Amino acid sequence: MRLTRAILLLSCVAAGPALAEPKPAAPTQTLIRNVSVFDGIRKQGERSVLIVGKTIADVDYRGKVTATMRVVDGRGKTLLPGLIDSHVHAYAGQDDALLFGVTTQLDMFSPPEATRAVRDRMARGENAEASDIFTAGYLATVPKGHGTEYGLPVPTLTKPEEADGWVAARIAEGSDYIKIVDEPGTVIGRPVPTLDVATIHALVVAAHKHGKLAVVHAQTLMTATESIEAGADGLAHLFADRDGGAAFAKLAKDKGVFIVVTYAVLEVFSGRFGTATLLDQPALSGFLPKAAIGTVRQAFGSDRSAKLDAIEAANLAQLVKAGVPILAGTDAGNPGTWYGLSLHRELDLLVKGGLSPTQALSAATAAPAKAFRLTDRGRIARGLKADLLLVEGDPTSTIAAVHTIVEIWKDGAPVSALRAARRTAISNESVAVAPPIALPADGRIARFSTAGGKAVITAPFGAGWSDSTDAIVGGSSTVATTLGGTAPTGQAALVLSGAIKPGYIAPWAGLAFYPAAQQFRPANLAGAKALRFWARGKGRSFAVMGFSTTGGQRPSVAPITVGADWAEITLPFAALANFDPSTAQMLLIGAMQQDGPFRLEIADVRLVAP
Repeated sequence: MRLTRAILLLSCVAAGPALAEPKPAAPTQTLIRNVSVFDGIRKQGERSVLIVGKTIADVDYRGKVTATMRVVDGRGKTLLPGLIDSHVHAYAGQDDALLFGVTTQLDMFSPPEATRAVRDRMARGENAEASDIFTAGYLATVPKGHGTEYGLPVPTLTKPEEADGWVAARIAEGSDYIKIVDEPGTVIGRPVPTLDVATIHALVVAAHKHGKLAVVHAQTLMTATESIEAGADGLAHLFADRDGGAAFAKLAKDKGVFIVVTYAVLEVFSGRFGTATLLDQPALSGFLPKAAIGTVRQAFGSDRSAKLDAIEAANLAQLVKAGVPILAGTDAGNPGTWYGLSLHRELDLLVKGGLSPTQALSAATAAPAKAFRLTDRGRIARGLKADLLLVEGDPTSTIAAVHTIVEIWKDGAPVSALRAARRTAISNESVAVAPPIALPADGRIARFSTAGGKAVITAPFGAGWSDSTDAIVGGSSTVATTLGGTAPTGQAALVLSGAIKPGYIAPWAGLAFYPAAQQFRPANLAGAKALRFWARGKGRSFAVMGFSTTGGQRPSVAPITVGADWAEITLPFAALANFDPSTAQMLLIGAMQQDGPFRLEIADVRLVAP
């Protein structure tokens, strides 16, 4: 074998230049001239920054400008490191974050499969067209604890002895750090169990044994305190139930803990539209599909954000004074947020909460890179990844300047072409809505009968009607259909009977109508303005649910009042927040959320024209 290799080697040498490999092309060079630089920690003043290939080659270039360099005029502009969002759930929107200058996302809970494609591209050095993703994978929680309500097969644990094996399994799946849940309490009135302190401590010890950070989801002063005392490296949220004062700040500083604020999602759950205010910013608009915009425009209840702002300002002031590392994170994937765009809102909010613009920018660049040991990014320094953001003006003086994006570089490649292509695609999407479906003359979309002893439901168009429950997302609610009597209109009625059971965060059971030829494809019901039907029944909570592509991942839900006697119900589509009938995917009539058995009779279901 050695002789064969020697002969081959000699033959290659003898062949000389004729068989030589062609020289690889020289790496692309980009020179950003005369630009103000924020290096991730401080403003450096005007410099010229040279990118060679995928790397920052010089942060104060003073050499010759060659003919092969792509030269960018930086006058009046600021160059920053690519932004880092320290708290997302990256099961969606993976193509979106980079368009807003977010070059790295830290995923705090997604199935390993959800981020595998991105991470494989990262490993090959071929991820220039999307933000990089580091992930916790599955989070550590107990059976029926927070994180299990979404229907995912989350591996759980209940005692310290299981911690080491649980952590080892996550690392084998590719987790970069360990996410732990410390959240007792209630969700929609249901008790939520959580890990005890001993198990949290055991998980932290196991993570550290494997060289991994342990980050804890804790949303109250009490759980934040006990998580830090259990050894957590960082908190995935800044609690908002009360002011922790100087004592908590000192504890966090003494223990070397970092804190991801997630102000952008907290304001949503306090009833304030935040990220949605950025949708009309010229440099930030035109990139998101209708589904994402619908998600961004969601909020919860009346505006209660004044209390939130006061608590966050007090907490941030103490933490900054104590020198606790503050990280910018959005919890994107939740209603009212979206990948990339919400980090711009987070920066606005951090400044609103008392940080200087420079401190806020550092919270989205150098601070998370240091906290999460990402040594190749987060700063503008020689030898680091050329993940960069160029904006008009000076965001170290006025934070809003960070929204005025001029260019983004990912692995040294400009992103402007991707941004232009996305804007074109979104523009085309707006004119690609299918024509409205012609409604039946009487508007009736359901007829009930029996065949072979079973209830039969027919519809004049679409994929028709079928039972629907939260079982598709891991819930355990039930429903069955039988033919009933006759409604006051003379139409046959359908009986829905079943039970709403805990097991999912927003359980449901009912009858769903799919207006397109294939379930969950969008159909244009713009010719209708309301859903009208007759109903009577017995149960604790009934509602109509609507899904449309505009609504994003969450359905629109409107409660209805159903009594023991027949009554006609008219539900205007306007009552279904974020439901767009021109992109309707599903309409459902049924029981929702509150536990217990139910019986619901419906008849004469119609779509009402204007």
